[in-house]
Amino acid sequence: MRTLVAMIILLFGSLMAAAEPLPREKLEDFIRAPFSLGDALNDKGVYALLNSGGIEAGFVFETEPLAPLPGFSGAPINMLVVLDLEGRFMDVQLIEHNEPIFVSGLGQAPFHKFFEQYGGHSISDSIVVGTQYGDAASGSQLVYLDGVTKATASVRIAHESVMGAALAVAREKMQGLATSPPAFPNPDHDENLTWDDLIATGIATHKTLSNSEVDALFAGTLWEDDDPEARDYPDEPYLDLWIVDLGPKSIARAALSTGSFEELQGFMEISDNDEPILLIETARHGLVSDEFVRNTAPDWISAEQDGLPVALRDADLLVELADGAPDGTAMILRTDRRLGFDPSRDWILKVLAVREHGMFQPETGSVTLEISHSTPDRFFSRPVQIKPAPPWLEALRSRQSDMIILSVFLVGLVSTLGFRMNSFAAQPMFTPYRLGILAVVVGFVGWWGQGQLSIVTVLGTLRAALEGGSFAFLLYDPFSLLIWAVSIVGLVAWGRGLFCGWLCPFGALQEFAHHVGRALRIPQIEPSDKWDQRLKWLKYVVLAGLVVVVFTIPDQIDKAAEVEPFKTAITTFFVREWYYAVYAAFWLFLGMVMFKGFCRYVCPLGAFLAIGGLIRGRDWIDRKAECGSPCQLCRVKCKYGAIKKTGEIQYNECFQCLDCVAIHDDRQRCVPLIIAARRQERKVAAK
Repeated sequence: MRTLVAMIILLFGSLMAAAEPLPREKLEDFIRAPFSLGDALNDKGVYALLNSGGIEAGFVFETEPLAPLPGFSGAPINMLVVLDLEGRFMDVQLIEHNEPIFVSGLGQAPFHKFFEQYGGHSISDSIVVGTQYGDAASGSQLVYLDGVTKATASVRIAHESVMGAALAVAREKMQGLATSPPAFPNPDHDENLTWDDLIATGIATHKTLSNSEVDALFAGTLWEDDDPEARDYPDEPYLDLWIVDLGPKSIARAALSTGSFEELQGFMEISDNDEPILLIETARHGLVSDEFVRNTAPDWISAEQDGLPVALRDADLLVELADGAPDGTAMILRTDRRLGFDPSRDWILKVLAVREHGMFQPETGSVTLEISHSTPDRFFSRPVQIKPAPPWLEALRSRQSDMIILSVFLVGLVSTLGFRMNSFAAQPMFTPYRLGILAVVVGFVGWWGQGQLSIVTVLGTLRAALEGGSFAFLLYDPFSLLIWAVSIVGLVAWGRGLFCGWLCPFGALQEFAHHVGRALRIPQIEPSDKWDQRLKWLKYVVLAGLVVVVFTIPDQIDKAAEVEPFKTAITTFFVREWYYAVYAAFWLFLGMVMFKGFCRYVCPLGAFLAIGGLIRGRDWIDRKAECGSPCQLCRVKCKYGAIKKTGEIQYNECFQCLDCVAIHDDRQRCVPLIIAARRQERKVAAK
């Protein structure tokens, strides 16, 4: 087995390659008007997004080069993401994927619709896939996206890829963006303040610069003699600026008139992420130029914090100041706290002093005047960020009830087969009991729980292992993962029989089809021993073919995996294209005349489990010395052909139906027991 794996690695290792970004011309097809694709910003497929005026408006990128989380086919799901400059999702579109459930099961539409939910949300939001759980049902900071029924694991993988790629771009290209909830004014903190209190406690920052001080900054430049007023009145103030953060209500009430305060509070209710900054200028600078347009970014004023720019914009509010406040030019600017601005820490307001040289085509020059400001921390709250639970935990919570029921069912089944198997098989009602268990497997495990295991998971895991990828996709479907865990443990105890005989929904459907065929007295077809043994090798050929496909043409693995009718019969309940439905129905109708033909001869998952069954640690079916010679009853009765003429059990073909176990202890059917009983009767009669 190790040699086989080594050969596969050597054969296909050269085919492994990191995902390359799509060519520019293909990405352009995904950009919606009036936007267009700008220049490439790095070698990982990140581009600038341009608006209709050619100005940078955001970022465009694929998820696969940045966050290549493998899906269930083993191949990553690739999405196109468009972020604006503030870190909001403008668009998320599906580019390419190989998720089997969407390729030919549910169809593409639900997957595309899922990505429409991102629009308007920010990467700083705590976004999860699922529904509100427990105490999170009210007042939660979490943003919930609706999943897709029967494909929750796939959309969780896609979501993690979207968020991982978006955060990677934010860290590289949007350093000023806050990826956690910002500090915000504490609504419960209240102080009775006046304008004089703001001055006395340093809440209002005051900065003055004289004409001579500003003139000195222009010394040695082209514009050093272009301000006559500064030369004539050197001691007069050029800038007399007050800075007040109006976010906290106590401060706003002390700085503004009652009418302006109420208008500001109404504005804040609409824009609850904005931090309003009051500027008052009583000198000749005037804050803005004559060309300034209200409700836009001020042309002479900017800000920065921690070396990163802080976007300022006019709030377009009428400003009336409180009694005692200085009389001058007043305006309220606003900045978005989600862009990284922390109002409780030091930040710098930058004011341009502008001069012109020349009369007919004047040249403009400027120097920057810097004023540092901060507001006491007591006015703000720093929320404890509610981080989304890990995706595997969210998936587990969303299926909590199903997991409890499944766990109870599996514990009961494994306990019965492990400790009371012989007595269970000997029950007069064993067949009805078995069919009842299989009905639960079809109804609850299969159709309701979507717990039909598939070779696709095996191939995806193998591909992730050889490529050094993540196995996280396995955690997104805890229901199936639990069945996988029990089935793998069952390989040690019983070989493939636990899953193939008791936990496979499609296998259970075939068994029901067999009983229907018997009830209708349909003639049964049974290959000869020679052909039976030959046909059993077919499933290994199918498995090998799928392994080759997954590494040579991985884009086609979803089509190749349709050799399994599981998706049609169990996952989508036959609601698919007619040819898939006909294919699945064929195997069920064949099951009415040939006992579980697909399971015995074609199933690649059965072949994988048969190979895994080599780790079986015991021969769990009791045998007698007479089994095989002279008694052949168990071999004749075994519908799977899993007993050799010698009486030896072929565990790699045993489906744990327990028919031979029931015969072994039955004094009415076991030939050695019948002969032994007759001998005992003769001895008693002779005495």
